[in-house]
Amino acid sequence: MRLDGGGVECEDVGVSYLLRVQLPDRPGSLGSLAVALGSVGADILSLDVIERGAGFAVDDLVVDVAPGALPDTLITAAEKLTDVRVDSIRPYAGILDTHRELELIDQVATAHDDRLQVLVDGAPRVLRVGWSTVVGMSDHGPAVIVGSSGAPESRADDMPWMPLEKPAVLDPTGAWVPQSWKDMDTTLAAAPLGSSGTVLVLGRPGGPDFRLSEIARLGYLAGIVATVLG
Repeated sequence: MRLDGGGVECEDVGVSYLLRVQLPDRPGSLGSLAVALGSVGADILSLDVIERGAGFAVDDLVVDVAPGALPDTLITAAEKLTDVRVDSIRPYAGILDTHRELELIDQVATAHDDRLQVLVDGAPRVLRVGWSTVVGMSDHGPAVIVGSSGAPESRADDMPWMPLEKPAVLDPTGAWVPQSWKDMDTTLAAAPLGSSGTVLVLGRPGGPDFRLSEIARLGYLAGIVATVLG
């Protein structure tokens, strides 16, 4: 408990983090991880399976910890387990639900105007990235049509990969990438919005890298939204 500015007692609010964890794909692995995280006061709020491979799984876990708890304790607790590796950890303030893509598609479909803005505003939450933009080609090169909050002010003068035919991971070290994006170790992905020539671009400052399953989800989402936009 703590006192607010008016002297009224109120509950401390926990802090949430998004962990991307690689762990053995065998019975009991997730339970062991939950116990390990619980030992440092973390509660798992949600879990998404991102990818499965030969003997391993990559999961995104949203965990809640007490105010003031250090995220390093989560990494240490998880990696004490055999063959468990934390790929990334970052603060998470998204809305927890299991139908993120469907809700965003519905929001785009029912918007009276600024449908592209609705798309880029919702995409970071749905696809768990830092920012998103929709880019098109003009007579002067690539131009940002709309961007989410948090989208970088620096713009790429050239995007040699356009026009884009299918969803793809973009090379974050390419000559076209603004230096400020590189300084933030931003991983990049994009998908065409139908045959309109416009592209949905995602940026994830600080990583982690996009997995093939995430690129597939991006492609499905972009394809359905393109149909909705007509």
